Amino acid sequence: MTASVPKIARGSAASRGHRLRAALAATLLCVVMAGCTGETFQKGYILPPGALEQIQIGASQDQVLIVMGTPSTVATLNGEVFYYISQRAERKVAFMNQTVVDQRVIAIYFDKNRQVTRLANYGLKDGRIFDFISRTTPTSGQEISYLQPLFKLLSPN
Repeated sequence: MTASVPKIARGSAASRGHRLRAALAATLLCVVMAGCTGETFQKGYILPPGALEQIQIGASQDQVLIVMGTPSTVATLNGEVFYYISQRAERKVAFMNQTVVDQRVIAIYFDKNRQVTRLANYGLKDGRIFDFISRTTPTSGQEISYLQPLFKLLSPN
């Protein structure tokens, strides 16, 4: 003798309860999956598109302030230098630690007359400070001694 399984009639209370549980499970799954998506975090200065291209050698300090805004910090190295500091980090899964994917220090150098003499877009390449505009690595002097602490300050460790 075989036991028969009672069928649930459509529209019955048991059928509605089963559909409600299925809908709740689907909603819960969507909420859990949404928490697993990655995130990107931008910290510090956000460079407006095309802003760096607008800064020409010989431009005044006031023109730089209009285009770039207030610098993150200012130094005096044989004239003034405006530093715009930024960092981009990602987190692949919610509740995990962030991983720094890009660090930049944009430096705009001025002479004693407050005119732009040089632009630099420093970042890390192969673990070393690298200027992405001149495609060079600063090696010594006041410039590198000022940049190294900025990148250490930005580093996650």
